Amino acid sequence: MMSPTTLDASRWESLGWYTATLKVWIRFIFLHEYTSFVAWWLICVPILVGVAFALIVYIVISAISLFMFIYKKINNAPEDMLSKVWDKPRHILSYLGATCGKILHGYEIIGVENIPEGPGIIVLYHGAMSYDYSFFASNMFLLTGRVCHSVVDNKLFTVPGLKGYLELFGCIPGSRAKGVEILKKGQLLGVVPGGMKEALFGDNYYQLMWGNRTGFAHVALEAKVPIIPMFTQNIREVGRTFGNTRFTRWLHDKTRWFFLPIIGYFPVKLRTYLGEPIPYDPNITAEELVQKTKTAIENIRDKHQKIPGSILRALSERFEKHHKEN
Repeated sequence: MMSPTTLDASRWESLGWYTATLKVWIRFIFLHEYTSFVAWWLICVPILVGVAFALIVYIVISAISLFMFIYKKINNAPEDMLSKVWDKPRHILSYLGATCGKILHGYEIIGVENIPEGPGIIVLYHGAMSYDYSFFASNMFLLTGRVCHSVVDNKLFTVPGLKGYLELFGCIPGSRAKGVEILKKGQLLGVVPGGMKEALFGDNYYQLMWGNRTGFAHVALEAKVPIIPMFTQNIREVGRTFGNTRFTRWLHDKTRWFFLPIIGYFPVKLRTYLGEPIPYDPNITAEELVQKTKTAIENIRDKHQKIPGSILRALSERFEKHHKEN
């Protein structure tokens, strides 16, 4: 028969074991909640940053449109925003755009000498965010005084506050006839064949997603102008789209209005490369010209972009003193 002392000791040992086990479970539960909380914020904060930045950009552009309306009334400026009267606000906004590119991304352009003095089509890859093209167009106007027209989605002209800003920088809806007209006037025209699909569903492998689009090639052949391939290093690292699934692709193809959330806005190094012009050749088809253009952009990408892209590496490139070939 066990003595009372031995029995009490046994009970205390059991109680100690239960207490220790309870502490372990409590720690586990709190650890699980903590890790879940951290994981949630690691996902949500970059998305919120991306949304906030896009909202700020929209507000700024809307304010610019209001400024343009006031400028038009005060100076009795014409409706044609490509007239010389609009060069002053265009120069101010281009300076602001180029400065933002320099501060936020250390933005550079390599190969400006490949831009012809006459007309030409600039064909480029579309990142999740297309700020690189805005920086490029701003710098081109400051360097050369030329407006680089751009083919944009028709729906952008229906967004309140955007139309005036788009027209100031020569943006046009996706019309072949309008593109040919601009080129025959000796102007430059920027085209992104991948469009929103490439922006939303591309990834850090930088694959071109053009499908069967040949419109820009038909325009180039009809206008008899060269094509200048363009690619911006690290543009996919500025922000990443979230939710790339078979269903979202199908939804985008059906509606053309579907958008995916963008994770973050990262001040990575951006460097735009302009390749040698692909001259006009009357003896090739539009399909062959598309393939030549695609190959030219892929060659620039393969030479200057490390695959797969890395946000951390792209951020570290901001601190490189000298340009390095990848």
